[in-house]
Parts: sequence; C-alpha cells; structure tokens
Amino acid sequence: MDLVTTGVSAWAAIVLGLVQGLTEFLPVSSSAHLRIVGDLLGVGDPGAAFTAIIQLGTESAVVLYFRRDIARICVAWWRAVRGADGTDRAARFGSHDPDARMGWYIGLGSLPIIVLGLIFQNSIENTFRNLYLIAFTLAGFALVLGWADRRAALVRSLGDLTPRHTVIFGFAQALALIPGVSRSGGTITAGLLLGYTREAAARYSFLLAIPAVVGSASLEAVTKVGDLTAPGGTGILATVIATIIAFVVGYAVIVWFLKIITTRSFMPFVIYRLGFAAVIVVLVATGTIAAN
Repeated sequence: MDLVTTGVSAWAAIVLGLVQGLTEFLPVSSSAHLRIVGDLLGVGDPGAAFTAIIQLGTESAVVLYFRRDIARICVAWWRAVRGADGTDRAARFGSHDPDARMGWYIGLGSLPIIVLGLIFQNSIENTFRNLYLIAFTLAGFALVLGWADRRAALVRSLGDLTPRHTVIFGFAQALALIPGVSRSGGTITAGLLLGYTREAAARYSFLLAIPAVVGSASLEAVTKVGDLTAPGGTGILATVIATIIAFVVGYAVIVWFLKIITTRSFMPFVIYRLGFAAVIVVLVATGTIAAN
C-alpha cells in the first residue's frame, strides 16, 4: 500500500513508528534512529516535522502510564495556586505539597528547551541533522552517561528536587535538540550526576518531556504540515500510522524500562550508543547514506 501523495509506503511508516516507540524512552536518541532508518528504508530523512509529530504517540503513552500522577500533580498545583494551602507566596509555590511543587518544577524545567528550541529552530531542522554530528554526539554522550552511572550516588528521590536541580535537568533536556544526545539520556545523566536514583531520574525525565514534546509537536503540526505532503515528504497517512505504532510500542517500553533500571546499570546503553555511532560513520564513509 503506497501513500500516493509521497510514495512512502505504509510498511515504512510502521517501521518508523516501531523505531520511535522503541527508542524514545531509552537513552539512545530516537531522532538519530529515525534519521538513519529513514535513509536505509529509502525514504530519506523523515524530517523534523515528522519526528516531532510522531512523538505525540510516545508522549500519549507517557500520559497514559503516569495518568494518576499527572492528575494528582495538576490538582495539587491548582489548589496551591488558588491559595487552598495558604495565601502566602511560599504556599502558592507548593511549600505544603510535594505534588504542587512538582507541577512548578515541570514548568520551570521545560523553559530551557522551549526558549532554545525557538532560538535555534532553523539549525535544529537542518544543520543539527548532519550524520557526522549525530555520530559524535552519540559517542560523546555515551561516555558521559557511562561516567555518570559509575559515579552516581543514587540516594536522592523526586522529593529532593530543588529549583536549581530543576534548571539543570531542563538544560540537560534541551541538549536533545541535537539529534544523538537523547532527551531521556540527557536528563537521566543530569539526574545521576546530581545524585538521584536511576528510577527517580527516569520518572522526572518522562514527566518533564510532556510539555516540551506536546508543545513542539503541536507547533510543527500547525506550521509545517505542508512539509509532510510536499514532494519527498512523509505524508499525512504515514505520519498517523507511525504515531499510532509509536504509542503502542512506547507504552510497553516505559513499563519495561522502569522495571529494569531499578536493578541494572546503563552500561548496555552506553555500549549500544558507541556501536551505533561507529555504524553511522561506516555507512557515511562508504557512501551508503549521505551525511546531509
């Protein structure tokens, strides 16, 4: 079945959705995988618009998995804002309720990626998608993740979050604007360096991604929908198929990932990133795929 507006097959869309779902929550960079797999499938770089929109599928999985936490945080935050826990400034900012504070921390941690995403939008959609740069960031941040995992104190929980830590998490997430860094990889690495447990860092990473990803995907859907249907674009139908597949697979990955990180290190992901970076360099050097 071909998507007549672009020639991208439904099969390719399914594969891209699988790749997104499998890699979004692991510290291996989903955008880097989509960039490579798109070339290997013969459809080329899926593009920043397609990548951002199908992330709605995986973020929907996050919302479903953390629905009770999200509902509790939203209710507590609203109670604090309207003065139900006290009318002083500290109370409104959640001094009496950790869930209310978490609501503020998610908002504060989202600011860096929103601001930097708008400032560097053109580079994100073009320059940053160079495969040599992606290979470099995959390998470089693999080493940083491995180092952080080995020296991590693993003593802090989400209850230990502070505004300073939140800002650090936020800038770490913003590094994922460069394909190859990994949104979860950046924030989890920051969490480990700050002394948080692997599970706490991962949970905050997932919650922190919701505003940024939903906002980015919505903006791309409104402003760049024409890129999907233009010649060489992935197409609306392909995007929808990939998004649905990403949701189903992504939910399963969340369950699995949060279960294994309580007892295992991130070293397998470090090794995988280094191997993936080497594969990219070989593919580009041999002319199998183009760097740009």
